[in-house]
This record gives sequence, C-alpha cells and structure tokens, in this order.
Amino acid sequence: MKFLIPFALSAALIGALYAQTPSAPKAAAPAPALEKLTSELYDWTKLTPATLPTGERRMVFEGTTTTLDKIHCHISTLNPGERSNPPTLHLQEEIVIVKEGTLEANWNGTSKTGGPGSVIFLASGATTFLRNPGKVPVTYTDIYYYTPLTPKS
Repeated sequence: MKFLIPFALSAALIGALYAQTPSAPKAAAPAPALEKLTSELYDWTKLTPATLPTGERRMVFEGTTTTLDKIHCHISTLNPGERSNPPTLHLQEEIVIVKEGTLEANWNGTSKTGGPGSVIFLASGATTFLRNPGKVPVTYTDIYYYTPLTPKS
C-alpha cells in the first residue's frame, strides 16, 4: 500500500499543474461571409434610418463583387457641429458625395469644406474624419471598398 502513495501524490500533482495551465485562447468566430452583390437599385424612400447620437445613418449595401473583396455604402446625416468619428486611419479608399448641407473633410492635417454635389476622395492610409460645420444637418453618401491590393494592417 505504501508503494501506491508516491503514485497517488504524483497523479494529484500532475492534475493540479494541468488544471493551472491556461488553455489556449479560443479563436474568434470568423466574420460571416459577405454576399456577392448584383446589379440593383436602392430606393432612398425604402432605406430605414438608424438614429445615432450624431444624427442618423441609412445602410445601403455591403458585399463582394467580381473585382472587389468588399464594397460598402451608407448614407449619413450629421447634425450641426457633429463629427463622423474621431480621427481614424483608413486602409481602404473612400468616396464621399455631399447630398445637402456643408461637409468638412479632414485627412492627415488637411481640412476642406464642400456643399451639395461635392465629391471627396480619401486615399488608402489617410487618417480621416468628417464634420458638419454648418447650422443645418448635412447628408452625404459614403462608399468605401477593399481590393486585393488594400493593405491588411
């Protein structure tokens, strides 16, 4: 019986050590696959606005295409004095088209303001934010896309 005690102690020690060994972190669930987009018309009157603290946002589409890894389009309305977000580094290229109001585009320390019909191109690698400097809401369409050449980080 005495010869079983060392084995029992060894087994208990191994079990205790094993229990204290951190398990490998679980991998994050993969992002859901994006749908491949086909030709479509998106009717403004059928886009449901989501209310945000800064204004509102209408999701238009997000998916892949034959030539793009991802393309995203939404329409935002910023209330007077509000920003789209804090300055953020964007790896993708982005196109913004002002529908109504005045929009200030900021990238890498440059600031330019445009009104209805203005088109803003934001290059990959730019640190950007948008702001409404006006006294009325500004509405704009935001389109961004990722290609096989878009930096991954």
